[in-house]
Amino acid sequence: MNPSASGWINKFGHLVAQESSRFEDFDSLYRELKTNGFIYGVHLSIPSFIEVEHTLSEDEIAKINLLTALYYTYTFEVGKTDFEAFVNKIFEYYQSLNVSRISFLSKILSGSKTISQLEKLIDSRIYLSDNTFSRALGNSLTNSLLYVDILIFIIYLRSDKDMMSHAQLLEYVTINIVYHALNSKETHESDAKLIQLLGSSLTYVDLDNTKFEGEYSDLLNRNFTKNEKDYFLDMACLTIWEDKTLDYSETDYIFGLGKDLGKSKKEVESELDFVMNFFEKNKDKIAYLSNKNLAVQFYDGMSKNVGKLILRNSKRLKKELTESRELVALLSKSTVKDLSDEEKKKVQNQLMDIFKSIPSLAIFMLPGGAILLPIFIKLIPKLLPSAFDDNRVEEK
Repeated sequence: MNPSASGWINKFGHLVAQESSRFEDFDSLYRELKTNGFIYGVHLSIPSFIEVEHTLSEDEIAKINLLTALYYTYTFEVGKTDFEAFVNKIFEYYQSLNVSRISFLSKILSGSKTISQLEKLIDSRIYLSDNTFSRALGNSLTNSLLYVDILIFIIYLRSDKDMMSHAQLLEYVTINIVYHALNSKETHESDAKLIQLLGSSLTYVDLDNTKFEGEYSDLLNRNFTKNEKDYFLDMACLTIWEDKTLDYSETDYIFGLGKDLGKSKKEVESELDFVMNFFEKNKDKIAYLSNKNLAVQFYDGMSKNVGKLILRNSKRLKKELTESRELVALLSKSTVKDLSDEEKKKVQNQLMDIFKSIPSLAIFMLPGGAILLPIFIKLIPKLLPSAFDDNRVEEK
């Protein structure tokens, strides 16, 4: 399955039809979503039953996990596994939210409810930036509060509360919990990155108009569900532990919050242990914990996205390359030695001809796109080795 290609949701529907009993209940789904980072707003892996065609980017992982969470939540609440009925329900759900922040959904939701439109809808919830060029350059962030969509979907399916008011309440309490957790500890650079990332992900409340007052804790006495309280505690544990230390003031805060949420000391300790192990296992994969300088982050982001473009268009690229033996020879040569200025010019001109014939690679022809060419030239022999087997230049 390729979540960046048209038809991926149909393929997902085919796969889950064979995995109807994948999760015993919502708690088992939640544990998997927590293990792969979805609950924490970091997108690291997907359910094992989904086979993919290439290494997934963060946004592709987020797409699959959001749809997985929505689908299995639907099956638990409704007791049905009809995928077409699920798709229709998702359209109705997002349409009923009527959020101005996602007003660009109006064109999607006003037309016929097709799988193609659902793909666009899922995209709209994943990305914080609606700028295609910024995504291609690796500058787009993914939504870190996607799990709130799942909690509100449960409310929608049960139809027992004012959905929009509750969505605002959930985000308000979540961002306050994170803020006060940060205030309970010695601050670090990654703390600011975390609150910025979560603040950018808010859909239902405005961070600039949000009050960070101790009285938010009074709201915890509201009739929140177990699922919602689990999420509040996990977000607090995430915030407390992201610097990999826990001091006395933090201990007081997290156990006090746990008590307010009706959690035992053992339950709080268990969640802290889970977060500790999660961070230790994935510390090199979590972007906002990275100490890389901006230049390295920029290059890494572009490399990841250029690689994704190559893999998405692998069939067309292989076809074009087989018709340009000189280009393949020069690209192969570039992997073992520097090309002359004349050879570099030949490579650039021939690649531009290929980009003209593949619309989704037009990004390389836009102003500034030339800076991506060296990355493309470096990656393509590695990502499409079969296109180079007959022309590889062996290093002596």
